[in-house]
Amino acid sequence: MNTAPIVSKVWSFCTTLRDDGVSYGDYLEQLTYLIFLKMADEYAKPPYNRDVGIPAEFNWQSLKSKRGAELESHYVTLLRQLGSKKGMLGQIFTKSQNKIQDPAKLFRLIAMVDETEWVTMGADVKGDIYEGLLEKNAEGVSISPNDSLVADAGKRFDYVLANPPFGKKSSMSFTNEEGEQQKDSLTYNRQDFWATTSNKQLNFVQHIRTMLKTTGRAAMVVPDNVLFEGGAGETIRKKLLETTDLHTILCLPTGVFYAQGVKANVIFFDNREASPHPWTKRVWYYDYRTNIHHTLKKKPMRFRNLQDFVSCYNPQNRRQRKATWHEKDAPDGRWRSYSYEELRARDKTSLDIFWLKDKSLVDLDNLPEPEDLAEEIIENLESALNSFREILSELRIR
Repeated sequence: MNTAPIVSKVWSFCTTLRDDGVSYGDYLEQLTYLIFLKMADEYAKPPYNRDVGIPAEFNWQSLKSKRGAELESHYVTLLRQLGSKKGMLGQIFTKSQNKIQDPAKLFRLIAMVDETEWVTMGADVKGDIYEGLLEKNAEGVSISPNDSLVADAGKRFDYVLANPPFGKKSSMSFTNEEGEQQKDSLTYNRQDFWATTSNKQLNFVQHIRTMLKTTGRAAMVVPDNVLFEGGAGETIRKKLLETTDLHTILCLPTGVFYAQGVKANVIFFDNREASPHPWTKRVWYYDYRTNIHHTLKKKPMRFRNLQDFVSCYNPQNRRQRKATWHEKDAPDGRWRSYSYEELRARDKTSLDIFWLKDKSLVDLDNLPEPEDLAEEIIENLESALNSFREILSELRIR
């Protein structure tokens, strides 16, 4: 499905609201609330006929039927009432507020959302729309010559979702006395950082932690070196385990977020107030890398591939998670946890852990398709080349 027209239409309205002081984040938040209500309305009708748990006085039709000051007042009440509900509904709307003060523009946004049948779209299509909005936002803010790692911007957030730019080392270019271009390693001496390093990814981990409110939550894409690198990496991992609740690590196949051959992970952590005791009790791992083969063209990774991870993550109640791995009964389980004590006892506090056997090494009948093998070989070669380029860059800096 071509999502460009929807993205363009939704984004154009964001531009309109910006003149009223509505930020992109606030707009996306309001859009999410409205699309949820519209989808709930669609599910309540044939052929689904589901009980979605939304009272009739606060459903989608109640929003469509009002205008002007009455609409604004009703929307504020709706958000407050749904946020007080128990279960998933209350979690979605908790602390929700109306950020669109102009009733006429709120009505237009509701009408725009109403034009689309959201339920009939696949999750992948909705994901494409969301990514399209992120790209539009990036085009608009490609913010600025400022380096976000240089200093604390002073803002604190409830949620941070981040895929920082790839690149292991930070460096700056300058012209030497001979008039030649030369690079020098760039480090960030920030008082709010746990360690000083030129490793860009480790710096982003520290930076994002400083951006969170005391109760803020973060999900961040990082390459493997963040999980095992010594020196500053070890210091940062220890501090992350101690000062935040680092509760989940999702291990992904190569080439999903970064360049081909680079293995990526998503780390999930919740910020916490200062305490003499470590906040992390257990870290849950989901291995979606071992024995997993994706190709960019014939077998790309889709949202449905991570549905089992979402189920295991158990967003409704993380305290009631259950492992799918067991040494005897379920040796192929992809979901298990390690205690804080187990992780701290590992060499360099390494968080790079795998327990599943690579079937291609022990069972010839389970070898991937030749095309997948060829692509994996290419990825490994590209990864090796990237490593050599980094070494060369380091030698030139010295």
